[in-house]
Amino acid sequence: MFSKDGTTKDIKTPRICDVVWHNGEFIKWSDARVHVMSHVLHYGSSVFEGIRCYSTKRGPAIFRLREHMQRFLNSAKIYRMDHPWTLDQLCDAAIDISRRSEMDQCYIRPILFRSLDEEHPAFGVNPFPNPLACYIGAWDWGKYLGDEAIERGVDVCVSTWNRLTPNSMPAMAKSGANYMNSQLIKMEALLNGFAEGIALDDRGYVSEGSGENIFLVTGDVVLTPPLSSSILPGITRDSVIQICHELGITIKERTIQRAALYVADEVFFSGTAAEITPIRSVDRITVGQGGRGPITEKIQKVFFEITKGERTAPGDWLTYINESAQTSPDRNGHAAGKLNATGTVEAPAELKMSV
Repeated sequence: MFSKDGTTKDIKTPRICDVVWHNGEFIKWSDARVHVMSHVLHYGSSVFEGIRCYSTKRGPAIFRLREHMQRFLNSAKIYRMDHPWTLDQLCDAAIDISRRSEMDQCYIRPILFRSLDEEHPAFGVNPFPNPLACYIGAWDWGKYLGDEAIERGVDVCVSTWNRLTPNSMPAMAKSGANYMNSQLIKMEALLNGFAEGIALDDRGYVSEGSGENIFLVTGDVVLTPPLSSSILPGITRDSVIQICHELGITIKERTIQRAALYVADEVFFSGTAAEITPIRSVDRITVGQGGRGPITEKIQKVFFEITKGERTAPGDWLTYINESAQTSPDRNGHAAGKLNATGTVEAPAELKMSV
């Protein structure tokens, strides 16, 4: 995925949807621009989400759409970003852009940030005078840690950088500023020949990867750090927990010492981008047999069966694009209306709104 020194990309440019949802209407990808003096560029004032749309026999399906968008709203609330968009509107927008992308599968990125009022610019740390802007883009993104990683696993290190303390930067919010910490963890790992880094919390307990939650398997028990270990409440993490319950696998949330990583039978990452990725070594100490373990494989198998639409999920986890109501605006920028159960078109609701 990357060159040995970690600084040069050698992956192909992904296919990108040529439109972006912006504040309730669709604009061209090339028109999605912000002013260089926008608050977000200087102070990191953004929250965002990562959502996968999978290819299934019933067409593209977005994985746990409402849960992701609810976390998006939660992140905005934590950072006092008062905006006019509802959960349903954001979900509809994600469905619309997935449909417009005409891709069998894609990665969906909603982002809300503090911009700049060019007629009445405001500068400084105080974010309140700056208007909010909301965008949703989509592109085709493969396996985040490489195609071979799903089976063979990845080599990781424990980072010298700790995760943020919960009362300094809220780990429960998926904010752009938090990912400066993630970048330090990721860059250090890449420059030292690892695919990823694992951060400890401020007490020295295992927290998470730069962009993934983590699980350990000891015997027949699966362990994962609790929210109190400064982790993001991952949607895929929650999915793994529910899959374990369904399979009858004992799973416990508890604080985990660093040394437990070295003696675990299996270790794996979870996340929207990483999905379920085994870890084959930590700090060049082999984990288990040095590959994907049997419990990881079992969980991974169920996860991918669910995302492919081949297995019933523990909940309503898939939103099928081709079976969702049409809400895309027409050429005049107005909503085209929804198809109801009888096949007739209901009165359209205006999607375009001001901020």
